[in-house]
Order: sequence, then C-alpha cells, then structure tokens
Amino acid sequence: MTVVWSRDLPAAPSSVRVYRDTLGHWYAAFVVPVEVQPLPVTGAVIGIDWGVKETATTTSDAHDLPHAEHGKKAAEQLARYQRMMSRRERPKGRAQSRGYRKAQQQAAKLHRKVARQRQDTARKWAKGVVRDHDIIAVEDFRPKFLARTTMARKAADAAIGATKRALIEVARKHGRDVRLVHPAHTTMDCASCGARTKHALPLSERTYTCITCGVVSPRDKNSARVMLVRAGLNPAGADGVRPSGALPRAAA
Repeated sequence: MTVVWSRDLPAAPSSVRVYRDTLGHWYAAFVVPVEVQPLPVTGAVIGIDWGVKETATTTSDAHDLPHAEHGKKAAEQLARYQRMMSRRERPKGRAQSRGYRKAQQQAAKLHRKVARQRQDTARKWAKGVVRDHDIIAVEDFRPKFLARTTMARKAADAAIGATKRALIEVARKHGRDVRLVHPAHTTMDCASCGARTKHALPLSERTYTCITCGVVSPRDKNSARVMLVRAGLNPAGADGVRPSGALPRAAA
C-alpha cells in the first residue's frame, strides 16, 4: 500500500488509529507529544462573537469572518446527485445498481469537499487571529439549539462549532490565552456602561442602542466588546493597547 504523509511526525508516536472513510480512503492518525510554539508578544486583545449573518464578528474589523456559504454554493450540484440516487434506487433487499452507487459516491465526495473547505477557512482565519493577538475572549457558544430553528441550514453552513474548535486548537498550540465567555445576555448588555436592556433584541434588529448611556453601535460589534468585559479585559485593549494588569500566559 502506498503511504502519503501529510506532515513529518514531530516525535515518536505512542499510538495510531487506522480508519476508513465513506469514500473508501484509508487514514492513519498518530498520537504524539507536541510542544507549545510561542509567538511574539503583540500587546493586543480581541473579543469574538459568533453569528449567522457573519460567522465571527470581532472587535477588530480586519479579523471579521464573513459567511463563506460553501454548502450553499454546492447545494445545486448535491441536489442533482440526490435526484439521480432517488431515480435509480431499488427496493430494499435488492443490490443497488452501478449508476446508484456512482451517484452516491459523487454525493459523498461533494460532502467531503465542503467539509474540507469549511475546515480550511476556519484554520486560516484562526491563524490570523492568534498571530495578531495575545488574549482572545471567545463566546462559549453551542449552536446545537439552532438546529431547531428556521436558521438551521444557514447555521450549519456557517460551521460555528468547527471554527470555534479550530481557534482554540491553534491558540493553545501557540500558547495564547483563550478565555471562554458564557453567552447568556451578551446581546442585551452594553459594552460601555454594563446596562442591560429590558427585553431580548429580535434578530432583525441589527443596531444596539443603550437605554442608559445612549451609545449606539452595531449589534454584533457591541457583543464582541462585551466578551472582553466579561473576560476581565478593558475594551480599550482591542485597539492595540494592553489592558492594565493583563499579561501573556508565558509571562504570567
């Protein structure tokens, strides 16, 4: 069997898992000890809020992650393969035809392609965020409940969970400080004065107006700054100034 290595092993492996995917491809995943690869100190912090309109809205305009819509772009082609499977499907108990199996394989390949596109987008974005910031305040958002809403398809295409995991993995690899923030009422709190609105904002309302101090800002940007406040950071640090008393994990 010909072996294709994706990367060199950094150390001797302690175990290996060999598995086969739905396309019939074989993979070997090795468990090896890894060392933290620290990055230069930047003195910057960032708050991240997850969403559906944009996958990630941050306190830095340069690091916002727009919705890539990989699944939406592949939907038409996937529907074509699914129609082919539906037309050629045989009754239960009979072996499927060659045409059915071919369409099934094409659909599986397309699913794999979309999954890899989402993973690639997430990791490239995560590397940029981790490279430019010492402390990252992330909404500890669990998108599971979105599966029961009208936004289920768009939320799944945004791959919020996979993007969040990629960010945490890359940050830990490079020794950055990641602080998970509870998501409750993050869209209702004011990042400037801390006041909370009396009712939850509907999703159609994209501008946040504080009832106490009167500050007006984009809804998701305000939520991203709330992440910094709840993580114990000064939102002024998002502009490149280190908050007072905040040190990188290595220095601490």
